[in-house]
Amino acid sequence: TVDCPEIYTTDVFEDRKSVFQGHCATVTSLDEIKAVLNKLYENKKIAHATHNMYAYRIHLPDKNSWLQDCDDDGESAAGGRMLHLLEIVEAKNTLVVVSRWYGGIQLGPDRFKHINNMTRRALEESGALKQEKPSCGKKKKK
Repeated sequence: TVDCPEIYTTDVFEDRKSVFQGHCATVTSLDEIKAVLNKLYENKKIAHATHNMYAYRIHLPDKNSWLQDCDDDGESAAGGRMLHLLEIVEAKNTLVVVSRWYGGIQLGPDRFKHINNMTRRALEESGALKQEKPSCGKKKKK
């Protein structure tokens, strides 16, 4: 049995009665991904979300390749957008899950903005982007 990696969970974000929440974990295998998803689903509130979309990227150094995939969980194209964001920020060994509780009012394309924002927020707040290259801007004084 695989130990469940630590899961970081963001605060919730609400728009027109729909609620979004991001979750992020460092993973190095499909078994760890399953462990994280199972742990999240133990929470009844998360298990009953309208959608639990996720995307992951795992680096396989021995094969010099990436293991990556995503799941929309019924929110068309959401997982693919999340995975695209993971690729853009060069996330490595990372699983991001965004839960959405539908509030009865359709958000149209805004829902993708919220899903992307929660993905980015989970990545940033969890420290998953610490391997990012430093920006070319001003350096912070120590």
